[in-house]
Amino acid sequence: MLSLIQDILLSLQFARFQQRQLGQKLYLPNSHMPQSNILGREQPSPPHSIEGISMSSSAKTWMDSLSTALAPAIWGSTYIVTTQLLPPDRPFTAALIRTLPAGLLLILFSRVLPPKAMWGRLLILSALNIGAFQALLFIAAYRLPGGLAAVVGATQPLMIMGLVWILERRQAARLALWASLFGILGMAALLLAPGAKWDSIGMAAALSGAICMALGTYLARQWKSQIPLLAFTGWQLLLGGLLLLPVALIFDAPLPVLNTTQILGYAYLSIVGALIAYVLWFRGIARLSPVAASSLGLLSPITAVALGWILLGQNMTPLSMAGFITVLASVLAVQWSALRPPMTLSPFPTKKSPA
Repeated sequence: MLSLIQDILLSLQFARFQQRQLGQKLYLPNSHMPQSNILGREQPSPPHSIEGISMSSSAKTWMDSLSTALAPAIWGSTYIVTTQLLPPDRPFTAALIRTLPAGLLLILFSRVLPPKAMWGRLLILSALNIGAFQALLFIAAYRLPGGLAAVVGATQPLMIMGLVWILERRQAARLALWASLFGILGMAALLLAPGAKWDSIGMAAALSGAICMALGTYLARQWKSQIPLLAFTGWQLLLGGLLLLPVALIFDAPLPVLNTTQILGYAYLSIVGALIAYVLWFRGIARLSPVAASSLGLLSPITAVALGWILLGQNMTPLSMAGFITVLASVLAVQWSALRPPMTLSPFPTKKSPA
């Protein structure tokens, strides 16, 4: 355990050193497409680069953003599936059934065993991204109004910017910073009801869950996976599900006899909501900056609102619609900032030499 903690501290301490080594323009294998750096801002093109290559890189980044955005959009359908199709008052059981079978399927399909040196990091990522996050998410959902929990979760991009600034001494693009702030305001206008109850345990759970997801996203980018994507996703889902197993057994009532609708609901959560969504999510984390990836998480609550409006006839006020548009604009602005080259400012003004 001591060596594992030391490994984490060393990884975070030398993040800046690693970033400097990789600070020059990187290119994908067998191509000349630059990758984005940790802050979501592309490094300036070398002198011999051509415009066509830059445009191809931008298009590829947008395609990666769109495919990654499918994951939080799918997660946004969890609320309507849970409330309309599943047995009530069994949140940890739903999280367990969502993750454990999907992890087993991916592991059986990939048939890859992680190397011994990777198990410690894999367990930490499984706890942060799956086990602890899912448990804290449901605690917050039960003790806080949904809008307040979503507003707290919307702080994840700012948390990742803070991690990058503290650990790597790298300042985020102003566009990404302001867009993230407006994303929080838009989420508040969309979901936060007047007089919402601020339960202390629920707030602590919501903040802890946001921190877990932010740290998990950052570390998943820093710790390069030594196994293929499907196996990497499968082992995280499996280990995260095993962490949820005792929680579900202790706190949730046993499942009743399930009907066809409930079975289909659990199957959707596992196959679509976990297996497909998490493969897309971890693929996006590997290709996008953590700030850009985490900002896409704002699409989850607005998808839930849109589905409630379309399928359940829930009302949207003009203020809610304004918040909806603000959140979408925030997500697009953060993704756009990933394509902008960083500005280099001279710390001191230069003096002209006398004639």
